[in-house]
Amino acid sequence: MFSLLTNATLFSPVNEGVCNILIGAGKVLWIGRESLALPSQLECEVRDLGGQRVIPGLIDGHVHVTGGGGESGFSSRVPALGLSRYTSTGITTVVGLLGTDDTTRSTQDVLAQVRGLREEGLSAYCFAGGYHLPAQTLTSSLRADMVNIDAIIGVGELAISDHRSSQPTLDELLRIAADCHVAGLITGKAGVLHLHLGNGTRGLDLVRRALDQSEIPARVFHPTHVNRRKALFAEALELSARGCTIDITAFPVAEGEDAWSAEEAWLRYRDAGAPPERITVSSDGGGCLPTFDQEGCMLHMDVGQPGALIATIRSLLERGVELAEILPAFTSNVARLLRLSSKGRLQVGADADLVVLDERAAICDVMAMGRYHLKNGQQALVGTFEPSPTKAQG
Repeated sequence: MFSLLTNATLFSPVNEGVCNILIGAGKVLWIGRESLALPSQLECEVRDLGGQRVIPGLIDGHVHVTGGGGESGFSSRVPALGLSRYTSTGITTVVGLLGTDDTTRSTQDVLAQVRGLREEGLSAYCFAGGYHLPAQTLTSSLRADMVNIDAIIGVGELAISDHRSSQPTLDELLRIAADCHVAGLITGKAGVLHLHLGNGTRGLDLVRRALDQSEIPARVFHPTHVNRRKALFAEALELSARGCTIDITAFPVAEGEDAWSAEEAWLRYRDAGAPPERITVSSDGGGCLPTFDQEGCMLHMDVGQPGALIATIRSLLERGVELAEILPAFTSNVARLLRLSSKGRLQVGADADLVVLDERAAICDVMAMGRYHLKNGQQALVGTFEPSPTKAQG
């Protein structure tokens, strides 16, 4: 079945104005301003969007697809999120990973969950390894995992500057980064090393030393949670000027906390004149957001929410930022870094992943690979073990 969306204000993510969009076989087939005459024999649903905004589906590059947590006993393990927790909030592509608990959870678990999400209609990929060294592997090495398993596009989230990490040395970091880079060369995959940054005062020192003392391209290093401390964010700004893409996490920030919210970090990045293509935003969906005391015991925890991405976009819109300026950090920048060539842009030949927003930036429709997951504000598709469709969360 084909779909023709008419009178759509298209953000590709560039503002293309009012366009008509033809979708079929999971792809964007045609975009134009003129009317399109289709053969009567062609089964095609025509929908007039009345000027509503159409944006690329959001790409969440940091998701605990099997659930995170486990830092306060086995009962603190966060369960896996269902399909609609992503799609109802505009996310059409996810990258799954392991966090602190890469002992009772495994790369096999992440890969199986990614394959399950794919079967349910979401585009999904994953990273090999986790917080710790020696890293979890499915084959003989991290490099072999990336080369031989299609869904694995990098390594992460390897923890540094964190009391929960394996305290990796510079040599260990360089060896893993080199494996990522070479695997990317062999396969054409991203080959990124996605680095969890904790609250430690060493901050990004290891990454700076890696850039200073090796030939590995800066694009390989992708530090995340860089807005968790204000001083860490200042370090990350410097790294972006050296060619690293930095990842902001859309987690809740309390008033007076030594951290920047995702929207505040995005604004500070822009106002600093940092390279606009070297910033991404992710949700840490399904992950544990813990607070520890000085002895490393968890005081309380929250859970990362996929809906934090669209909430951040709305917050930036409310602060007067143009949608076309906001979107790349959630779409095309992520796709470029992760080398997902058919994602992140709405153009002819791209995957038909899109979100329709009303005048309040509420989500009306979500299409992933040409299939509606959300339509007219109602969930049209849910995961295998989810309850029947409900209203959108986004």
